[in-house]
Amino acid sequence: MRSKKTVIVGYDSASPLGTEMEDQWRRAARGESGIGELTRFPIGENFPVRIAGQVDDIDTTTYPFLSPRKLAQWTSPIFKYAMLVVHRALEKSKIEITPDLSHRVAITFSSAVGGQDALLKADRLMISEDKLPHPFTNPNSCINMVGGKISILTGATGPITSTITACASGVTSIIIGTMLLEQGKADVVLCGAVDFALVEPIVAGFATINGTYSPKKRQPEDPAERASRPFSIDRRGFVISEGAGSIIICTQEFADAHGLSYNIEIAGWGMTSDAHHFVAPNFETVKRCITESIDNAGIKPDDIDAVNAHGTSTKIGDKVEFDALKAVFGNDMPPVTANKSLIGHAMGASSAIESIFTIQGMQKNTLLPTINYTPAPDMILDCVPERARNHNQEYVLKNSFGFGGCNSCIVFRRIA
Repeated sequence: MRSKKTVIVGYDSASPLGTEMEDQWRRAARGESGIGELTRFPIGENFPVRIAGQVDDIDTTTYPFLSPRKLAQWTSPIFKYAMLVVHRALEKSKIEITPDLSHRVAITFSSAVGGQDALLKADRLMISEDKLPHPFTNPNSCINMVGGKISILTGATGPITSTITACASGVTSIIIGTMLLEQGKADVVLCGAVDFALVEPIVAGFATINGTYSPKKRQPEDPAERASRPFSIDRRGFVISEGAGSIIICTQEFADAHGLSYNIEIAGWGMTSDAHHFVAPNFETVKRCITESIDNAGIKPDDIDAVNAHGTSTKIGDKVEFDALKAVFGNDMPPVTANKSLIGHAMGASSAIESIFTIQGMQKNTLLPTINYTPAPDMILDCVPERARNHNQEYVLKNSFGFGGCNSCIVFRRIA
């Protein structure tokens, strides 16, 4: 158990289910999919990926900091959506970052992929037209620039770091933020992650390592909304998507002193490294990450009321996660919900968005469904198939595992 409590005072997201928080929640609770046709770039007949989870454009007229003039040099969408969700999360938190407070506000908001679209565009212009890169090419592609732009937007001048742990980046940002609060280095942390990785070579590259959804040979493709199916016997790989999520955390003392509302705290967390394989997860270190997060919360496995899974829809990944959960919980495994069935895999942003769905669900006593589920005989679990469920939740475990063997798990607790 830790001496300082970390509480959540604001959050916001943009995902393939929508750009407004309540719209996303309503669609998710109805079991709607955000997966559709890939239209981010022209695709040829032989391009290996044809579906994706895409985020709608946003009306920037109500946000002066997102005006065309302000964004003219920041062409990668990661900046627009990162600043949007942080701004809205801060508004919801009721925190005003004044000059007196700014040095006590840290930033761990990150990205797994960054603005590689800007670098690709510059490379193509150099090849086709012999043009030198635009002066903002490198700033757009610099991953830590996301946090830098958030600092400029908000005026936060406390510690800043990029928590790049591939697909676990969002949850890792919350964990590192919690560490900064516990060490007394900040009172408030702007956490979260953004990724817009629907860029031709990135998408194709995931296909060549057999990560993305692919239909069975000589069989028709499934409808796009059916393609993402975690823990299902017929899972065929993940669906690449995009999005952003921001979570504002602070010490309980700060929240109480400033009259901020909260009812969710960070109860515990764990982080491990696989030392195993560049993409395939390692059962032992995944299990240890789950166990350490529960131990760090000062509770027992049977205190966990639900699990928000990493659940990507890959053959190996889902099985290792199930085996680890089975090893920790035995025959008393709580319900396991997999949000990627609804929104696809938004890279580093996925665990931030899924954490927000978890927090929202805890407040509403609702478990979101895992859609497209067909039971697998080697993975017997209650994954809340197809329909949302009323379910009281005090403690929820959120799993996130990234390429390179980066594992981050967090336990959220609803405060009575």
